[in-house]
Amino acid sequence: MAMTSLWQPFALGRVELPHRLALAPMTRNRANPDGTPGDLAPAYYGQRASLGLIITEGVQPSSDGQGYLNTPGIYTPEHIAGWAKVAEAVRAGGGSLFIQLMHAGRSAHPDNTPHHRVPVAPSAISADQDIVTPTGPQKMPVPRELSPDDIGTVIAEFRHAAASAIAAGADGVEIHGANGYLLHQFLSPNSNHRTDSYGGSVENRSRFVIEVTRAIVEEIGADRVGIRLSPAMPLGGINEGETESVRAQYRHLVGELANLNLAYLHLHHVGDDELLRSLREIWPTALLVVRYGRTREQIADDIDAGLADIAPLGRFALANPDIVERLRTDAPLNELDPATLYGGGEAGYVDYPTLAHA
Repeated sequence: MAMTSLWQPFALGRVELPHRLALAPMTRNRANPDGTPGDLAPAYYGQRASLGLIITEGVQPSSDGQGYLNTPGIYTPEHIAGWAKVAEAVRAGGGSLFIQLMHAGRSAHPDNTPHHRVPVAPSAISADQDIVTPTGPQKMPVPRELSPDDIGTVIAEFRHAAASAIAAGADGVEIHGANGYLLHQFLSPNSNHRTDSYGGSVENRSRFVIEVTRAIVEEIGADRVGIRLSPAMPLGGINEGETESVRAQYRHLVGELANLNLAYLHLHHVGDDELLRSLREIWPTALLVVRYGRTREQIADDIDAGLADIAPLGRFALANPDIVERLRTDAPLNELDPATLYGGGEAGYVDYPTLAHA
């Protein structure tokens, strides 16, 4: 299994990547209660540095941005110091670190945040889903609708978080506009019922995402910024409507974002190949594409088809810190342990064996 396209070097923004693989962002719920990365985070990311582009788990840009238990932040001096250790470990292993900025919006619960306030969202509409809290699963509450002034505050929080990521030694940030979180909530007509300039039309629903992105570009430079989108992804109670509506939304949004000349667009793809092809044509820089359920043999398919430049790996990389070497040499893969995905300590986090230790 040669998968020769995977082994071509690639220039992404201001970093040179050794090949076309990357570490996909994956929530692991192992941060400290104050939002600093856990003590094992440098080892976890450092073990996987041979993947080249290391995209972190979702990191909240503010206390309001936290949705789940034990997720890390990047908005205090302590957070910066914690992520600096991760950046150092990744760089030592030859990788480049992009910190994913994730504001959970309504996909949250007061019991999971430091201030216990009601979550915020574009509109006061509950995701109507369960979320794990310290006392067990609870329903996500009805969120508080962000006022226009609040929106300005959230944009400033993203800007500050991006600057903090660079201060920690990260090579860039990935804006999380996917998977039912705050930016996605603005894009979706079933979670955004606003009647001001941030809701209603395709253009208005796109506005918040574009303004967040533009602020981050102003702060740290376009070549240090990627964005993740997931057209038609139904996570977090999102329903973006009929196929043609989804296509109109994302062709407009991606067209506007294309003008900013970001380092990359990261698509969590759920099956509309026609939309994928049209976004590929619109987008001027690198395209990363993740699909659920790819087999080992399918990792390079989108690159071979000219639809993607980079193939981020999630579960394969989680269970195989040396996945790059294993793919190059056609070596067998470790099995993933689903029981240790979220929370806990070393088990299922930093103890998956490499070929050298097998």
